[in-house]
Amino acid sequence: MHDDRSITEHRLRRVLKERIRPAVHSRPLPLTVERWDAPGEPVPVAEALAAPYAPCAAGEDWGPAWGTTWFKVTGAVPADWAGRSVEAVLDLGFDRMMPGFQCEGLVHRADGSEVKALNPYNDWVRVADSAAGGERIEWYVEAASNPVLVEHAPTYEGDRLTSGDRPLYRLARMDLTVFETEVWELVQDLEVLYDLMTQLDGGDARRYGILRAIDSALDEVDLGDVPGTAAAARACLTGVLAAPAHASAHRISAVGHSHIDSAWLWPLRETVRKVSRTTSNMVALMDEHPEFVFAMSQAQQLDWIKTHRPELFERVKKKIADGQFVPVGGMWVESDTNMVGGEAMARQFLYGKKFFLDEFGIETRNVWLPDSFGYTAAMPQLVKLSGAQWFLTQKICWSQVNKFPHHTFWWEGIDGTRVFTHFPPVDTYNSDLGGAQLAHAARNYQEKGRGSRSLVPFGWGDGGGGPTREMLARARRQRDLEGSPRVEIERPDAFFEKARAEYEDAPVWAGELYLELHRGTYTSQARTKQGNRRSESLLREAELWAATAAVRVPGFGYPYEDLERIWKTVLLHQFHDILPGSSIAWVHREARATYEQVREELTAITLAAQTALAGRGEEELVFNCAPHARRGIPAGGADRARAAAQPVTVEERHGGGHVLANGRLLVEIDGRGLIVSAYDLENAREALAPGAAANLLQIHPDFPNMWDAWDIDSFYRNKVTDLVALDSLEVTERAQDSCTVTVTRSFGSSTVSQALTLRAGAKTVDITTEVDWHETEKFLKAAFPLDVKAERTASETQFGHVHRATHTNTSWEAAKFEICAHRWIHAEEPGWGVALLNDSTYGHDVTRQIRPDGGQTTTVRLSLLRAPRYPDPETDQGRHTLRFSLAPGAAIGDAVREGHALNLPERVLRGAGPVAALLAVDNDAVVVESVKLAEDRSGDVVVRLYESRGGRAEARLTADFAITAAVESDLLERPIPGTAVSAPAPDGAVGLTLRPFQILTVRLRRA
Repeated sequence: MHDDRSITEHRLRRVLKERIRPAVHSRPLPLTVERWDAPGEPVPVAEALAAPYAPCAAGEDWGPAWGTTWFKVTGAVPADWAGRSVEAVLDLGFDRMMPGFQCEGLVHRADGSEVKALNPYNDWVRVADSAAGGERIEWYVEAASNPVLVEHAPTYEGDRLTSGDRPLYRLARMDLTVFETEVWELVQDLEVLYDLMTQLDGGDARRYGILRAIDSALDEVDLGDVPGTAAAARACLTGVLAAPAHASAHRISAVGHSHIDSAWLWPLRETVRKVSRTTSNMVALMDEHPEFVFAMSQAQQLDWIKTHRPELFERVKKKIADGQFVPVGGMWVESDTNMVGGEAMARQFLYGKKFFLDEFGIETRNVWLPDSFGYTAAMPQLVKLSGAQWFLTQKICWSQVNKFPHHTFWWEGIDGTRVFTHFPPVDTYNSDLGGAQLAHAARNYQEKGRGSRSLVPFGWGDGGGGPTREMLARARRQRDLEGSPRVEIERPDAFFEKARAEYEDAPVWAGELYLELHRGTYTSQARTKQGNRRSESLLREAELWAATAAVRVPGFGYPYEDLERIWKTVLLHQFHDILPGSSIAWVHREARATYEQVREELTAITLAAQTALAGRGEEELVFNCAPHARRGIPAGGADRARAAAQPVTVEERHGGGHVLANGRLLVEIDGRGLIVSAYDLENAREALAPGAAANLLQIHPDFPNMWDAWDIDSFYRNKVTDLVALDSLEVTERAQDSCTVTVTRSFGSSTVSQALTLRAGAKTVDITTEVDWHETEKFLKAAFPLDVKAERTASETQFGHVHRATHTNTSWEAAKFEICAHRWIHAEEPGWGVALLNDSTYGHDVTRQIRPDGGQTTTVRLSLLRAPRYPDPETDQGRHTLRFSLAPGAAIGDAVREGHALNLPERVLRGAGPVAALLAVDNDAVVVESVKLAEDRSGDVVVRLYESRGGRAEARLTADFAITAAVESDLLERPIPGTAVSAPAPDGAVGLTLRPFQILTVRLRRA
């Protein structure tokens, strides 16, 4: 037989495109259209319904960037359409290739209630399954003219303050039509079979069987009367569609989903509308398809619906009760996990799961994070402590170098906790359930021979949209179809239960899930990152002092509502396109303003609590919020600061520069303003490599291959400029308790001033860097070449630290050329080490070189600033203040202590006398992460601690107030069985036993 596959395939593509698909909506009748262009920001529905509308027609331009146009659509069903299925096709001017990234609409009835949303693959509205002649239609379409910003080119359209006012869209079609059900079904038959056929091997008999059936079906189609011949064409396909799947066919659990970025190429206010549009479509689809299951994460998004669309929220609650609408994830938002602080990660689960419990009575069992840019090794323990059992991610398939070896596995965290994890082999969280994607999932699945099933999240996402009726049609046809994986729509927990049952002994992956891409997100938008870090620190302070005052001061009210509201604001801004710096200018402009408001509110809460605690008096009290004592002030207490025994001295250095000393460190700054010696006097050990200079600012070109704000590519290192030219070098502070040398430099269009300070009693050199940054596509680093033979470094992560190799033996290590650390990174050889601390920097890189003398130089660099131009062309332009410190002779415990000290500065207040700490821990390895009052407003004190050094720890937690019980609790402050907490002793002390990196939440019941 001659091979005519290509002829039939080409025939099918053309007939589908030009004849069959257009025939789905027949007998088009133009509707009457009027418009009203809303001024400025979106308006309430009631205001739009009452607005004055002007005549409009298809073909008219509409919509400047970020504008809203309301279209009033009216018409009537012709009498001769009675009994027919009738739909309106409302095409706002869609580009079918970019769902979620352009104009969208939400259709309302005249009473303001939602009908459904409009997007490129969902531009229809059902009038009636069996229409009545003369039936009237009156709809109002809220159309958002969001600009298309996916070209990866610099644009000022990403902020309404800088975007243009030209119309972006042209109204394409507003028609009433007859919906030809049989034609629509024929389209679904042909598309499924074509997709399946093209995935089969060229020599597979099944492929030829499908080909011949399609050929016969096309012969039956009368191109002049597609509706009249569709049934006959479908009859030709019955046999090939009825052939059952092979017994060993891969099994796919299809879960409806719409990954909606809470901000990205649109501002937060637009996400509120995107969520409403998508959700309205999902509940409408559920009404028509009882088998449809839709999973939605991000409690914040459901809270937006509750706040802004209460009638839609009631429909969602009904579908949740019916089991079709499934809340998943258990977090407030799908946050970044690399940079979010430990307590903030705990609060993501606390407030996320609490919302689902309070609103729906649902305990979510899975953590759903398909799109975050790598996953912290602290996550498994947090998942377990939240009460969840499963973890799902997708993004690891984006790694550039190494293919992740598992799809179903046990993920082991830094403390040893394991969580059952699935990484869908379909390699997308926006599947359309097409044959190519399903075949890829089956071929790609790594667990063949042990496991047999995977999960596929299907539905338009990123910008929203969700599943369509066409996707559900594909699922039905591929439920049991020869040559295809078996597809079953089901809830995520059903998949996880089956997957674990068949593969209980799945392999183990220990440590972080590092994404070999998007490493620039550790640095982009420095002000957003700084706002996050400082907000986390301020929340710790506010809760600690407010809890202390609530227990100690009669009548002091703990600000429950304010703290919860502020926490949720901070958690929202930890979304994985806000905190990583990969959103448009509008998002980061608003974030900066939000963080300033958060700072003001939390400062006021802290001041009110400290004032109540200090009482009236003139004694100068220093409040210490850090988890370790400093300058004689206990952790969580206030007292007069103790002066250091030895003052700081500053002398001129031979050959230029200055020498600072305080009896613990001797620091030499040369005539270029670089640190050329940081000598640990207590251990008689030099921290810096021979002949090298530290605090060396270096600038690189930064033009990655694609994702500007997201990525840095390794070739950036090929060219570097050391910033050694000097504008000035002078001693700007000379006192007994501290001395400062200030260095100023100019480079490109920018200037930098660095204050290098040594304080009495300190074993750190503190560096305050003020940059007026006006570079483009450049990368600024600060290098510290250390005389340390470190095989690995330790980087702080949530509730502990993660080790990473300094060598590049394999492609896995080489791919980690940029890494994330929180408050510190530590390099050591046995017996001695150095820590590099920071107050708001996350990106780092570590390299090592062997010198001619045989010694090893381990160079640790902080990534200070970038200047990508997409999606925000003005990223980080302007002034920045960044603080970091060098700590020679530091052990891990020193790094933990100094990192907290740098991020939690002392506050000075006048009062009557010392303030005793509410709680005390007698082992410095056990760090108090947070102190607060219980969420249930019982007045119980909740303290969260963790073992910080990677070893076992025994400790006594002593409460300076009467307690009746100490209960180990989960992240939601519910009791959990365990042996880590003993019963309180008569003196109020509670014995604790912690394993390495264990997180322990203790609830103290007050007498």
